[in-house]
Amino acid sequence: MYDVIFIGSGHAAWHGAQILARAGKKVALIEENKVAGTCTNFGCNAKILLDGPAEMIHHLHHYHGIGINQTPDIIWPELMAYKHEVIDPLSDGLAHMLSVDGIDIIAGHAKFMTARSITVAGETYTAEQFVIATGQRPAKLPIVGSELTHDSTDFLDLPDMPKSMVFIGAGYIAMEFASIAHASGSHVTLIEHGDRALTGFDADYAKVVVADMTEKGIKFAFNHTVSGVSAVENGQYLVTTAQGDSYQVDYVMDTTGRVANTENLGLENIGVLSDRQGILVDHHLQTRVPNIYASGDVISKPIARLTPTATFESHYIASMLLGDKKPIAYPAIPTVAFTLPRIAQIGVTTDEAKKRSDLTVIEIPYGQIMRFQTLNDVHAAIKIVMNQDKHLVGAALIGDFAPEVINALVPVINKQYTSEDIKSQIFAFPTHTGIVLPMIANYLA
Repeated sequence: MYDVIFIGSGHAAWHGAQILARAGKKVALIEENKVAGTCTNFGCNAKILLDGPAEMIHHLHHYHGIGINQTPDIIWPELMAYKHEVIDPLSDGLAHMLSVDGIDIIAGHAKFMTARSITVAGETYTAEQFVIATGQRPAKLPIVGSELTHDSTDFLDLPDMPKSMVFIGAGYIAMEFASIAHASGSHVTLIEHGDRALTGFDADYAKVVVADMTEKGIKFAFNHTVSGVSAVENGQYLVTTAQGDSYQVDYVMDTTGRVANTENLGLENIGVLSDRQGILVDHHLQTRVPNIYASGDVISKPIARLTPTATFESHYIASMLLGDKKPIAYPAIPTVAFTLPRIAQIGVTTDEAKKRSDLTVIEIPYGQIMRFQTLNDVHAAIKIVMNQDKHLVGAALIGDFAPEVINALVPVINKQYTSEDIKSQIFAFPTHTGIVLPMIANYLA
């Protein structure tokens, strides 16, 4: 009998498991794949590693004609070998760290038999509480030839970069991977059934990202719906659309979204409810069954499904199981698309702010104002959203250093910094944060 069993071992699980184990609880993690979950093994860690050279080449492009006249090539097999060298040991390393804390790791797929018992590989395990942290997986379009398409996990393990690729969709995964593939020598086309890319981010900045990618040679087909994929000669694939267009390429990526891993968990055996978005929980991340909770991407929720959010929820569940019964209160959460250029946002979106009379949106084109600090990234800009009390409540950014700048805005929003709070700080110079925050302070005065 365990005190707590986590189903899954990613960030939505292991942080909380570690806290509970160190507090004296008997804890286990159930994992049917690799310990540490998607982000560590098959997602963001590998992605940002493979993105590194593409990002460097993107920076160099800013200096074409003013000091740089050529850029290096990415040798994909060498980069992939480096990815395996860095990423592959992480799973075993985390497993060892958790074992030191006395956490049992049980391999296999968990299925509930009762609210206090599960089976894994023919064995039965019981616990006072369970936390479902099974995450999401890539979705598959219901089209002819869907079995010929690949997902993000496949891309992050490619031994060689295909000469040509089609991405179905133009969300952040497609846009990030398309930038990497193009920088690595592939001819890339994105087919999107809607009329824009990066839905959910600032529309103006999304257009700038598309324009920059188009200028580099990446092709876009908006308002086109993929109807099928078929194998043709020379090992290639033909992607057809409902509008009558076709694309013959070496590799097809289905990047149309992700779905929650709720199947075959036996949820119907115990009365845990879910919808198309995932498991239904209350403000304590508690399901309909009092001793069963959910954490991370598997939850049906309106907020962004991100690794830091999953970690936050894992910490919250641990504190609650240790006696703190306050409902979960999410702070403003920064979101970044690691496209080239980067795009980011936090808090109230600019689209929402424009619909409200109590909010003001102001754009600061800091990349044009301070070119020497932004490494000639002239597109770098920020739109800030202020309320009537002159507090920052949201922001949208574009630019190569948007991820770092957005992080600097987290305490400004969550702690409701005033203009004086910002001006009382001394920032390193010359840095992006060191110019953007003082500029924002002038508008909050």
